[in-house]
This record gives sequence, structure tokens and C-alpha cells, in this order.
Amino acid sequence: MADLRLHQLPHSPFCFPISQALTALGIPFEEINVPNGNRAAIISLTQGKGYEVPVLEHQENIIFETSAESQEVARYVDRTFARGRLFPDRWEGWQSLMIPHLEGDVEGVTFRLTDIHYVPAIPDPVDRVMVVRHKERRFGRGCLEDWRRNRESLFATATERMRPFDRILEHTPFLVGDQPVYSDFLLHGILSNLTWQSFNPMPNLPRLVDWYSRLGQFRYG
Repeated sequence: MADLRLHQLPHSPFCFPISQALTALGIPFEEINVPNGNRAAIISLTQGKGYEVPVLEHQENIIFETSAESQEVARYVDRTFARGRLFPDRWEGWQSLMIPHLEGDVEGVTFRLTDIHYVPAIPDPVDRVMVVRHKERRFGRGCLEDWRRNRESLFATATERMRPFDRILEHTPFLVGDQPVYSDFLLHGILSNLTWQSFNPMPNLPRLVDWYSRLGQFRYG
């Protein structure tokens, strides 16, 4: 068994940042894909305290999010492996503003564009029904059909909400300077979710597209 295991959904916008950051840091880890409709393994690992991903299993430590707004997993990676490069002190205030915006205003639109393709393609009918049930309890009956009807408007909204990042990248290689911080990996994960299995195209934002490619190849020295 690997010393470091990442329990994830393979398309999750919140798991991608962890796997990409670990890869950029050169840290070996094992990816464990969790069925979307069956979180028994996660519930067991967290002793009933959580059911969301990502969950990081590092030796005897189990690290998971304790709220929708927490970054326990990312901050553990930062403390344990990144030596403060994901959450540098000088950018703590900036990231405290940016991360909620990315997780709320941006991902709150993009996940809908992925779900209209992802959910119907879940091969196991029980898993698929459980995911649909979860979505409809949270967002209302028929939400997937509604998102599908409005996909062009949703994509336009997502593009506009990412346009400020495209403007930022006109002046700096990454969102706050010469090296990526957690907000970079979070935005990268949101875009990886949006374009997963070519479900959606990248937004027509050239600097953001270039940054996405560069960050995918980035390795800390």
C-alpha cells in the first residue's frame, strides 16, 4: 500500500487540485476512485464524520473536509509537502477572497455543464439514480433537464466569470506571480472538470487557455 492515497471522484473539480498539486510537487501517491453513488468507503475512513471527496490517507492520518468552505486537504498538503508554497503568508488575504469566489461563483456554474453529460453516462443504473436523486434534492426536480436547455447561457456566464482571470494573466505567469498557489490549482481543477472527457470546450479566453496548459506541465524546482 502506498504511503499516500487520494480517494477521489475522477472528474471532481475539488479532487483535481490535490492530485495536480501533488504531481507538481513530485510527491508519489495512489489514486483511489470512489463510486459516486456509494460513499461507504469514505464514511468508513472518516469514521462517519464525512462522505465527500477528496480524502487523503497519509500513513495513519485521514484528512478530509469538515465543511463546504474548508481547505483541510489542501492545507495538509501545503504543510506536509509544499513548505508553504500553496498558501504563502503574503497571499493569504488574497486567497481568502479568491477561493470562495472560485468555489462558489465559478464552479457553481461550470459543474452544471459537466453534470448534464456526466450523470446520464453513469453506467450503473443504481449509481445513476442515486446521483440524480441527490442533485434533485439539492437543486430541484428536473434540474438536469433545465441545465441542458440552458447550456449555452450557462457557458456564456462561466466564460464571463473567468474573464477577470484571463486579464490577470496578461501581466503575470500565474495568478499571483511566478509560481502557482492553491488558487491556481483550484481554477485548473474547475476547468479540468468542465472539459472532462471533452464534454465542453475551453472558454474562448486565450491567456487562460495558455496558462491551463503551462500549469498542467508545471513542476516545482
